[in-house]
Order: sequence, then structure tokens, then C-alpha cells
Amino acid sequence: MTLTRIALLAGFMLISSCSILPKQEPFDVYRLPSAATSAPASRGAPQHWSLRLTKLQSSEALNSPNIAVIPQGDVISHYKGSRWSDPAPVLVRNRLLEGFQHDGRVSLVSTDDSIFQTDLELGGSLQAFQTEYQGANASVVVRLDALLVRSYDQRLLASRRFEVRQPVSAVQVPAVVSAFGQANDQLTAQVVSWAVEQGQKLAPPPRP
Repeated sequence: MTLTRIALLAGFMLISSCSILPKQEPFDVYRLPSAATSAPASRGAPQHWSLRLTKLQSSEALNSPNIAVIPQGDVISHYKGSRWSDPAPVLVRNRLLEGFQHDGRVSLVSTDDSIFQTDLELGGSLQAFQTEYQGANASVVVRLDALLVRSYDQRLLASRRFEVRQPVSAVQVPAVVSAFGQANDQLTAQVVSWAVEQGQKLAPPPRP
């Protein structure tokens, strides 16, 4: 058998093998919506301490772009053909960043994507970020165990659990995504208020 025939045969086998591979199904990519306005809220005196938001810890099932759903019992599944733009812990962290920027009292806020030194760090564990069904009724559940830490020695200063349940108006994915946005708006407002209150008591005084 000549080299030319061998090459043609190898090429034919490669094309044949590729043709039987399963095709990847298309999917829609969703960002986490928000009803919050872009103008600062100006709810109190400006704070002189700085804050870094760290990526939240989570289970493997939540640390992915999949839109998680628990249809019954303890079975964790996801909506087919739909994804988040980022893994859930990143979505929640970025929404918290937007929340602090909207609140306006803590102007020196960054994330762990940067290397800036800050006075305090806000992180924790994302325990739930999914749709849960109870019979025919569905709700989005977002649960966060928040930790406020002093940056220079990593001392834990305060902790609190936050949980929001937002009913879903319809079973279609756009309605589910909208409910996720509403739930995270509520969670963000609660976490920002708590963190600012704690920071006022725990952060070091401003330098002269």
C-alpha cells in the first residue's frame, strides 16, 4: 500500500469518527438581573475604611454556570439549554460590589481580583442558589453565611446567615432568572446594611 493511499485512508477514518460525535446543544447565557438604579442611595455618613469582597465558597454543584434547580427531594439538577454568565459565587460577589457602590457609604471597595490592601474583607459560604419546588409551587432560594474579617491578621470579626426566598411566577427560565434577580437584590441590601453597621464598630479609625 502506497503512502498516498495510507494517508487517504487515515483521513477518511478521522472524518468518519468525527461525524459520530454528539453535537453540542446550543444554550442561552443569562446575566443576573437587577432592579436597582445606578444612582447612589446616600443613606448615611461616608465611611473611611476600605473593604475587599472575596469569592464565596460553595459546593461543586453551585460553583458552575449551571442554573440549579431542586425539582423534588434532595435531587439537584439544572435547567437545560440555559447558563449563567459566571458561576454563582462570582455572580453574588459581583452583585454585592454593585450593592456597595449603589449604597455609597463605603467608597473604597474592591474584589479579590485585585491586590489592593484593605481594612476589612467580606466573604463566606454560598449555601444555596437554586430554585426549589414544593408541590406545584417554586421559589428561588439564596442562602449566604457571611463573614467579616480583619484583613491584616485574618481575624474573624462578625458572621451572620442571610436567606431570601422569592416565589417564581412561571416555570419558564426567563421568569426563574427574574426571580433570581429579585432575590439577590434583597440579599444584597441586607448584607450591605449589616456590613456597614459592623464596619462602623470594627474598622480601625481613620489615619490623621
